[in-house]
Amino acid sequence: MSMLTPPGMRGKYRVTGTAYPRMRRPRRRRIVLAVLGSVLALGLLGYGTLQLIDVFRGDAGKRTAAGSKAGCTPAAKGRPAAAKPPVKVLPEPGQITVNVYNATPRSGLAKSVGDELKKRGFRVGKVGNAPADFDKKVAGTGILLGSPKTDRALYSVLGTQLPGAAQQTDARETADVDLILGTAFKQLSTKEDADRALAAMARPAPAPSPKC
Repeated sequence: MSMLTPPGMRGKYRVTGTAYPRMRRPRRRRIVLAVLGSVLALGLLGYGTLQLIDVFRGDAGKRTAAGSKAGCTPAAKGRPAAAKPPVKVLPEPGQITVNVYNATPRSGLAKSVGDELKKRGFRVGKVGNAPADFDKKVAGTGILLGSPKTDRALYSVLGTQLPGAAQQTDARETADVDLILGTAFKQLSTKEDADRALAAMARPAPAPSPKC
């Protein structure tokens, strides 16, 4: 019996000579190992690709997020500052004719208000009690009553003297405006406050620049 013959086989499967059978792994096991290796390689390749994408997208994403806030982009940083808004041309008080009417029970109110407006440069027209349609019927501080064609800037200038006054129109074709004093009226704005309001309307504040 050869030394290569497994014991107990009694020569039935005796191996003779100096050669011995080559032991091969089962084919199914090789396929499984190959599939596992391929999956592992693909996983490592995908993970590495994602890491590279994150590296290259990191800074760009931050720049995009920062630039999206109020238009902060690299191009915007190099632009010159925005020009200041143009000065609005407002009518001068001397170009506005105001009729002052008293719709309250307080006597002499229209005259005192008319005198004060005259001191501030306005042209004061008629002064007296309010027409029946408004007398004792104006609950607010007052009404600015003019033509439908009256320039809105005129209402704005006159409104600085009496903030909160309502604006209405009637069928008149003249450029004068009625200031009808209501029961909630206490006094005109101080001249200082009115002048500041006029200056703010003439030179509106520029829009704030985006902080990049």
